[in-house]
Amino acid sequence: MRHYKSFLISIIIMIASFALCLSAAEAVLRLKNSAMTNYDIEMWRYAKELKIKSSDPALDFDHRHSASAVLQNVEIRLNDWGLRGGPVASPETGERRILFLGSSITLGWGVREEDTVEFQLQKMLAENGEQAEILNGGIGNYNTKRYVSRFFNELTGLQPTDIVVHYFLRDAEDLPASNESFLLRHSELAVTLWIAFHRLWDQHGEQTLLDHYRAAYQPDAPGFQVMQQQLKRLADYASTHHIRLYLAMVPDVHNLVDYKFGFIHEIMQRVAAEEGYTYIDLLPAMQGRPPEDLWAMPGDPHPNALGHRLMAEAIFPIITTRKPHK
Repeated sequence: MRHYKSFLISIIIMIASFALCLSAAEAVLRLKNSAMTNYDIEMWRYAKELKIKSSDPALDFDHRHSASAVLQNVEIRLNDWGLRGGPVASPETGERRILFLGSSITLGWGVREEDTVEFQLQKMLAENGEQAEILNGGIGNYNTKRYVSRFFNELTGLQPTDIVVHYFLRDAEDLPASNESFLLRHSELAVTLWIAFHRLWDQHGEQTLLDHYRAAYQPDAPGFQVMQQQLKRLADYASTHHIRLYLAMVPDVHNLVDYKFGFIHEIMQRVAAEEGYTYIDLLPAMQGRPPEDLWAMPGDPHPNALGHRLMAEAIFPIITTRKPHK
């Protein structure tokens, strides 16, 4: 009996020590990450503070409405539509309203609201004598399936006159559902270990990023087919409601000197033409620039304020040409 009690006490001490070590590691990580310079942790905080699980499997998750958070040293405020920015007024007859759909690049991850492509483009239009309201419908980790589904579920009431699909290479991927485990949602240590494990695992994979995208953009790839279906669905709606459509193709900014993904731009130019979108290639505005010029911060390949300005400048001359809807 005495040996059993000693063994039990040893087990309890070991478990308590392990829990204490985990708690200490969690506290140290939170202190270290409080500087908001850890990209992965800031993305985790974004999911925790500004996203909610959606009842629609096509969306997986959605933005909270009327919420805000400081992420990567930048405030992201969401209005009562779940869009980044201030309140949206009721649409007026004859008013031009341009809605951007896309992912975290569209949202302006790591970029102040006044430096986003949407804000800068609205300012350019105003300086050109055209009043227009530009709305930011970007959500991190969305693809075409998700942002088009969200438009039909939640945003048709905005009554846009124009829609810009702010398209990125990942938008044809078949994205997995997000992990909603309690531990990964509430522990920075668990998230850090989870990410480290997956990066180590991915390093041993045979498929390069180029191979990955070549496979993703095969005509028979499931994600590619869904992307085409969703763009057609949006185009059919736009035709019925006399909405002008644009597809602005955002390049991957990892390497703009020796760019490897031009084939995707060519594919999306054909897709856009087939569905009646005005195609805008944003690669020429950025090509040749080193990563440090355009990254939001080291280790974060989202376009910074300069990248957003270059995108706005490339979109501006196209979007000011107000051709009748086809």
